[in-house]
Amino acid sequence: MLELPESRTIAKQITETLHGKTIDYVTAGYTPHKFAFFHGDKEEYDEMLQGQSIIKALNRGGMLEIDTESYMIILSDGAYPRYYEEKAKFPKKHQLFLAFDDDTALSVSVQMYAFIGVYPLGECDEEYYRSSISKYTALDEGFTYEYFKSLYPDTGKKISAKTYLATEQRIPGLGNGVLQDILWNAGIDPRFDMREAEEEDFRSLYESVTGTLQQMCDGGGRDTERDLLGNKGGYITQLSKNSLHQPCMRCGGEIKRAAYMGGNVYFCEKCQKR
Repeated sequence: MLELPESRTIAKQITETLHGKTIDYVTAGYTPHKFAFFHGDKEEYDEMLQGQSIIKALNRGGMLEIDTESYMIILSDGAYPRYYEEKAKFPKKHQLFLAFDDDTALSVSVQMYAFIGVYPLGECDEEYYRSSISKYTALDEGFTYEYFKSLYPDTGKKISAKTYLATEQRIPGLGNGVLQDILWNAGIDPRFDMREAEEEDFRSLYESVTGTLQQMCDGGGRDTERDLLGNKGGYITQLSKNSLHQPCMRCGGEIKRAAYMGGNVYFCEKCQKR
């Protein structure tokens, strides 16, 4: 899934690689996929975007925004764009396909589920998009420790570490994928009850959120995901399905998995605080 390291990396690549390219034609929903969701009438995307040139791309938390002169293309969740320089390598299956007038193309495929939308520039009213542009990401200057601590919903009810960090768009671009290494680096179990957290726990979480995401972005994304050119990211993920039952890199304990809050969490039972 697109999260901050991938959206940030791909946005930069699109701006550097596609700036100035003019769209020749667009195809949307070519390969039927029941978990590919489109904004509005996808049959109108070609008319909207034909003749438009790519200006830039921006990361909006875990979402991608690609701007032309008059429109914006929004990609989120499992909507992965890929750039092709040769017609012979154009994919036969795609959910969104932008052919440029220089015989190159941008193709979007779907992993699990995805959202794709085309809007007049500046007029996207989707809840997650509006939330993403109204809040700080973990790499923004305004993401101070005080701001991070203010995000904690101190209701007196149980709030797990996963709930605190990765739900309700509190921190745009921080989802279940990057969460595993963030909590491992902080030494805190995803299921840890934050009502029991001390000041040092909040400090550890803050430093791990900012530090781990910076490392992931500096590495061009995680090695479990691919960038605009199809290359794996350079950040070596410590906890994922690939590390299940492997020894913890820190303490040697076994990496385990648990179904929790609608998804899997990975953790070291020995060195992550529960």
